[in-house]
Amino acid sequence: MPATDVTQFVAALPKVELHLHLVGSAASETVLTLARRHPDGGVPTEPQALRQFCAFRGFSHFLDVYAQVNLLVRTGPDVVVLLDGLAAQLAASQVRYAEVQVTPVRNRMAGISLDDLAQALVDGRVLARQRYGVELGWIFDADAALGLPGAAETVAFAAGHRPDGTVGVGLGGPENGIRRADFAPAFHAARESGLHSVPHAGETVGPAEVWTALRELGAERIGHGIGAAADPALLAYLAERGIALEICLTSNVCTGVVRELREHPLPVLLTAGVPVTLATDDPGMFHTDLNSEYLLCHDQFGLGQEQLAEIARAGVRAAFCPQETRRAVLAEIDQVAGAAS
Repeated sequence: MPATDVTQFVAALPKVELHLHLVGSAASETVLTLARRHPDGGVPTEPQALRQFCAFRGFSHFLDVYAQVNLLVRTGPDVVVLLDGLAAQLAASQVRYAEVQVTPVRNRMAGISLDDLAQALVDGRVLARQRYGVELGWIFDADAALGLPGAAETVAFAAGHRPDGTVGVGLGGPENGIRRADFAPAFHAARESGLHSVPHAGETVGPAEVWTALRELGAERIGHGIGAAADPALLAYLAERGIALEICLTSNVCTGVVRELREHPLPVLLTAGVPVTLATDDPGMFHTDLNSEYLLCHDQFGLGQEQLAEIARAGVRAAFCPQETRRAVLAEIDQVAGAAS
């Protein structure tokens, strides 16, 4: 299959994106704008220095850099700047709907009141729809480094403020030495409030924490989840129940959780029948976009147009979007795939 044909197919393919962090989405130009707006933040204000700043030496270094950039987002207008840039990037990859992970406790710690954060998300969501035709949903992400109190505050914000587009609660940050099970009370409260459970698990550790996310946190989708590849019983469980994994190829290489792309367990997951949706995680920091992630699947793993279309469909099925959005995007995918066959 000629590479140009696949490139054109991917460029035209309608998509959703389900694993995308607000702060990490910021393109270099946006980070530079915020760094110059808040020069006391310690983030470089010149392009070359910023590139060196974002040359990650491993997962813990990535978390440190992410936290420092997060501290540049101090006002509601800063949040809207991020969402404007994010929506433009999504539209360029034919993304119709995205679920954006926002970490409200970290935003509060950076200086934004929770009321201002909620209003900025409402304003940014309207802007994304009107200016770019992109629908945004919110997953409010607890940082595991802040423990159960931080997760409880996250759930309280999500359930109490519930800005338009709110769909669920997540759990990001470090996994080593921090058990998913410790967050069960917060996730129970979230589910009781009608919020979906979408924790990260198995990004940097093995299948045990994925099992815990499913059993103790009631996970309906798993962020990353690549550790599941080591457990055939877990793969079968995910496949039988249609529980999707949010796979972020470039992210996994950039943070060092996978040494090289060719070692990524994506083929194992697909062969086992696990629903897989592709995502960028932190596209501004990893210098990627969703079209590039799809093309990596073709270039590295040999996935053809119909397989790529099926990954796009899997994402739509796994999304917590309105049914009318799901039907519309699936119909668009079928139209593009049919025209290319």
